[in-house]
Amino acid sequence: MGQQDITEKLLEDYPDVFADIMNVFLFHGEQVVREEELQETDVLSQYKADTTRLHQQERDILKLWVRKDKTVYLGVENQTASDADMPLRIINYDGASYRKQLLKDSGKQENEADGGGAEGVKPKSVRYPVVTIVLYFGNRPWKKNKTLRERVGEVEGLCGEDYKIHVFEIAHLTDEQTAMFRSDFRIIAEYFVKRRRGEAYEGNRQPIRHVDAVLKFMSVFAEDQRFLNLHLDQEKEEINMCVILDRIENRGIEKGIEKGMEKGMELGMQLLECLWKEDRTEEISRVREDKDYRRKLLKEYGLI
Repeated sequence: MGQQDITEKLLEDYPDVFADIMNVFLFHGEQVVREEELQETDVLSQYKADTTRLHQQERDILKLWVRKDKTVYLGVENQTASDADMPLRIINYDGASYRKQLLKDSGKQENEADGGGAEGVKPKSVRYPVVTIVLYFGNRPWKKNKTLRERVGEVEGLCGEDYKIHVFEIAHLTDEQTAMFRSDFRIIAEYFVKRRRGEAYEGNRQPIRHVDAVLKFMSVFAEDQRFLNLHLDQEKEEINMCVILDRIENRGIEKGIEKGMEKGMELGMQLLECLWKEDRTEEISRVREDKDYRRKLLKEYGLI
């Protein structure tokens, strides 16, 4: 599993972030899914292929949304590149969740057949829908297939059922869409939109709830290890992207000054050594006080 996959899942798996993503993309920003209504569920599933060996597949994120009047499996799959087979992959993932529901009931029915249930009474089977969205983090628009029919084509005279997937292109969201996010995912969405537009990302003052996950996400996608070198204390101060970017910029300036001082001291020592060797010690005091003269001698000795 790559670093991008890991950091994506790390942030999106938080209930508040997951609920926020679903509310923006499925309910146009309405606060329908609440984090306390989300339950963890198994992202792994097993299947047999053309051999007797058991294979295992893993989804990115899958949660059970439970409230009084509904229960739904909600899934997220992350993509950094377009994939023509994505409709087939989503069918596979969703089908695995439906298959699990069948297998659970199969176990219950076997139990009743062995005398575990009331005679003549069959268990009532409740099926839950599975909804999966694809979050695409690429800069270029998604131009691959979004439906099963686009991928496999049609046979004349035959009309099978189609299957459409929901692909949301993070870098191509509108400003109105990014403003709908209430969780830390808004930071991520704004960053990708700005990067795609070629604009400088200056952050915002929205408090960050999951600082470590955001820093890891930014370090990977911005390819900047300075995010991981920051030491921030949420108990002592409110952390937002403006604070983070200021710290990174200041640290860069400090390191530049530090390196500049080291380089300056090194050049100074080399110049003094040259003057000592040529018995020009009387010029040392002038070198210390006269910046222009010092620069002239540095050029004279080929040090700069």
